[in-house]
Amino acid sequence: MENIAKSHTKVDEISPLTLAFVGDGVYDLLVRDYLVNLANRPVGELNKIKVSFVNCTSQAKFAQFLLPHLTEKETAVYKRGRNAAPKTTAKNGSVADYHSATGLESLFGYLHLSGEEARIQELFDLIVHSST
Repeated sequence: MENIAKSHTKVDEISPLTLAFVGDGVYDLLVRDYLVNLANRPVGELNKIKVSFVNCTSQAKFAQFLLPHLTEKETAVYKRGRNAAPKTTAKNGSVADYHSATGLESLFGYLHLSGEEARIQELFDLIVHSST
């Protein structure tokens, strides 16, 4: 799939909530790929495990874990997403966790649209290793 944005300048102009919209899908697919490659399980079981990775509380925890590993630019993107004012609220977590999770999703969206798939995988690998 070809990236929508061809340069960092264009990606920098995308709103943090739009980046989070893309990043949510990227992160969800990474989790699904990881779980399917980990073990062949019934779909219901896979979904239950997936939710433990993609809920806002877990994503907030993973975001805090990743912060020391981020570049200055990545930290700025994360903070833009975290500080954005989403129209929805957290269902199963705190408002702070929801904002932090939005920051993580913004980061993954930014990296994807920038074509930095290797960096996405590197950060996701850190998340996976932190949760085992």
